[in-house]
Amino acid sequence: MHVVTLLTSPDVKSLDPALVESLRNAWGGGGARWLAVDEAAEFGLEQRPGNFWDIWEDVQTLGVDMVIQKAEGRKKRMLLADMDSTMIRQECIDELAEVAGVGDYVKDITARAMNGELDFEGALTERVGLLKGLDAGVIDEVLRTRIELMPGGRELVATMRAGGAYAALVSGGFTAFTAKVAAELGFDENRANTLLIEDGKLTGDVARPILGREAKVQALEEITARLGISKAEAMAVGDGANDLGMLSLAGAGVALHAKPSVAAECEIRVNFGDLTALLYVQGYARSEFAG
Repeated sequence: MHVVTLLTSPDVKSLDPALVESLRNAWGGGGARWLAVDEAAEFGLEQRPGNFWDIWEDVQTLGVDMVIQKAEGRKKRMLLADMDSTMIRQECIDELAEVAGVGDYVKDITARAMNGELDFEGALTERVGLLKGLDAGVIDEVLRTRIELMPGGRELVATMRAGGAYAALVSGGFTAFTAKVAAELGFDENRANTLLIEDGKLTGDVARPILGREAKVQALEEITARLGISKAEAMAVGDGANDLGMLSLAGAGVALHAKPSVAAECEIRVNFGDLTALLYVQGYARSEFAG
């Protein structure tokens, strides 16, 4: 048994009931269940339709995300989330670079690295090197004035934890940011790189080993083993090339507003919804959201 979930941006709420009904009828699906009025709905199917991705492309033009997955086990017992451009709107290193006066150059490197065009570790060390001499107090300034949480993050973490799931924030960014974001959103733990500071200034380097793609995979393996659950019981979410390892191994790997090359590797692609989309694809109705 499979479940098809359709959803749209909670700011627009443009999911047409006629679209849901036409797909349900065309594919011989069961009765539609609305998870949120005009925003998210689902229906069951015996088999996965062969033309799913063709129809997916069609509904994308309507501002609608569509996901199909097996019904069994879709509610997950663990959330493993990237931070930059996933749980927050920004890339922290880009914001630090803006203050340091090298914003445009660093943003270009970040975009290429996240699209898989550059080696992550090399790109990180090059960008951090450009921050050498920056006053460490800038970190708190950036956190206070430049960092915004991604919509739906509080509800995602709170609802999954209320359902007994464990939440881990794992970033190729920096602990100075993940600690604050994790505490604010209610994550159980966080992992990231540590910016090195001497005499109140950034040294232009990070502690080793550098946390990148393989470290995110390792986090998934370590935490699931510690919890005594399988990787199939985990949901991972990210947007960049360094997230692909954990996205491919988790039971549900979600490409959230991801780079095209990243989304192409993932079965679950959210381009219009916010982080609450991850709850809808697990079968949570908006009336069940916590946070």
